[in-house]
Amino acid sequence: MTVVVLQHVAVEGPGRIAGALDRAGHDWRAVHLYDGEPAPSSTAGVDGLVVMGGPMGVGDTDAFPHLADEQSLIRDCLDARIAVIGVCLGAQLLAAALGASVRPGESIELGWHDVTLTADGRHDPVLGRLPRRFAPLHWHGDVFDVPPGATTLAWSEQTAVQAFRHDTTAYGLLFHLEAHQAQVAAMAEQFPDDVHAAGISAEHLVDASRLDTIAPAADEMFDAWVTLVS
Repeated sequence: MTVVVLQHVAVEGPGRIAGALDRAGHDWRAVHLYDGEPAPSSTAGVDGLVVMGGPMGVGDTDAFPHLADEQSLIRDCLDARIAVIGVCLGAQLLAAALGASVRPGESIELGWHDVTLTADGRHDPVLGRLPRRFAPLHWHGDVFDVPPGATTLAWSEQTAVQAFRHDTTAYGLLFHLEAHQAQVAAMAEQFPDDVHAAGISAEHLVDASRLDTIAPAADEMFDAWVTLVS
């Protein structure tokens, strides 16, 4: 199986998702959109799709025309029931492709904040591998409604829809469970204005103990999603 990873910035790679794909023996390739590589124009040769995060917004298509191409590819994957997972911006693109409203939130949600699974989330075959309440890394300013026909799987105090599932093959996660410590450090270095706006320190973000606490459940969850690829 070959999984395509759409990457918007160099510092936001697939992380633990790549580890799950490697454990399953799947091939995967990153499309470096930030370097001008185009998103696939069809689902040919695409057995799974991972859409990563980035600082741009869903509506920034004038500056980033590939965002429209990504939504087209996402819709094609949904129609073909190809497994999709979107993280942060990727979840926003998935939500928009499904017809949901994506808009700025009241304030940036950045840092380690609790997320609670809904009843559907606790029984979900993928997110149900996580604790009922856990504290992942958040790094987003935009939010979305649950897409038509989709199921809300998790929420936080600030954001009503933190994760959702569409059908049985597509998942959107607004939070970051994929990141290793080096990635979090690189994000803090590249986006210092975000860190300042959130009123926290880079040292608070790059907290290995928080990553270590959630890592086993995160790996189990991504392993569960990868089973949908095959």
